[in-house]
Amino acid sequence: MPALKDVVDLLHTWYPPATAEAWDAVGLVHGDLAAPVAKVMLAVDPTELVAHEAAAWGADLLVAHHPLFLKPVHGFTTETPKGRTLTTLSRAGCALLAAHTNADQAVGGVSESMALALGLTDLRPLVPAPAAPLDRLTVFTPADSADAVRAALAEAGAGQLGDYDQASFTSAGEGRFRPLPGADPTIGEVGRAEVVDEVSIQVVLPRGRRTAVVRALLAAHPYEEPAYDVVEVADPGTATTGTGRVGEVAPMTLRAFAERVRDALPATAHGVRVGGDPDREVRRVALCGGAGDFLLDRVRGSDVDVYVTSDLRHHPAAEFLEHGGPALVDVAHWAAEWTWLPVLERRLQAALGGTVSTRVSTTSTDPWTFRA
Repeated sequence: MPALKDVVDLLHTWYPPATAEAWDAVGLVHGDLAAPVAKVMLAVDPTELVAHEAAAWGADLLVAHHPLFLKPVHGFTTETPKGRTLTTLSRAGCALLAAHTNADQAVGGVSESMALALGLTDLRPLVPAPAAPLDRLTVFTPADSADAVRAALAEAGAGQLGDYDQASFTSAGEGRFRPLPGADPTIGEVGRAEVVDEVSIQVVLPRGRRTAVVRALLAAHPYEEPAYDVVEVADPGTATTGTGRVGEVAPMTLRAFAERVRDALPATAHGVRVGGDPDREVRRVALCGGAGDFLLDRVRGSDVDVYVTSDLRHHPAAEFLEHGGPALVDVAHWAAEWTWLPVLERRLQAALGGTVSTRVSTTSTDPWTFRA
């Protein structure tokens, strides 16, 4: 039986808290890291009703998509709904962990799970996550000093590419210079032009190590004034993680696609709202689990046929459709994000080898309960 810390570490490996938005509040909210975990329940919202469900089942950990405390609090009491939720979990010995925006964009996360539930193929992020910022440093050094310079660069953190380190490229050439009065040249004499067999060394480095690498270079280089440059490497935009997803479906009408969405998601009073010609053809689909109106401008200029998301407002949706671009499909926020829970359950079962019991809450926490 794993300890709570083991399960938390596993979840953080899949959905690193560092990838969450700056405004978000993710990670372990409550719990004893040393406590054993035999039962894990999964839910979209940590509401009072869900907390009572977890307590009644005997859950040791509730993993929720939405944070319980998105804004700082001074305390929690049973006078507030959130306080009662946490009190219920605490009394039952059930820990609480939130995986929100860090789970939204991850591989195996919310948007990807929704895309798979809708039958999309050839998935890619709608907005790829930014790659770790990199620099490329080029330095010219006498050939007989190249090994020492390369070693210093590697020791300072340059030359690491994926599962490789000490990576560099070297090319040979001639260095030309003339020391002026006041110089203290390592090679040559003041006032006389020199030609030296030199090499050019190129390495890639994390941008955060730029200062340390340059200082290491200056310390190891034999010249009084070494020639070097640092340029920033462009992000290729090839990350497999990122916001939303784009995928393909077999050609069908917008009406047929909307019916597919309806059948794939848990039923809610919200239902599925559609904006666009019901007979238009749909092949390429963009989606974003949860509230996705912040991506409307991005989608409008793309080649997708329809955008699926939640919480679309009247004016942004109307103005979007006036441009004659993709159609819109608006679904319940809770239903869209619920599609992640069965995926997470399968990952937990595969990783923990059946040492824990899991349960996906089917309690609808969508705020809309009926249509008049």
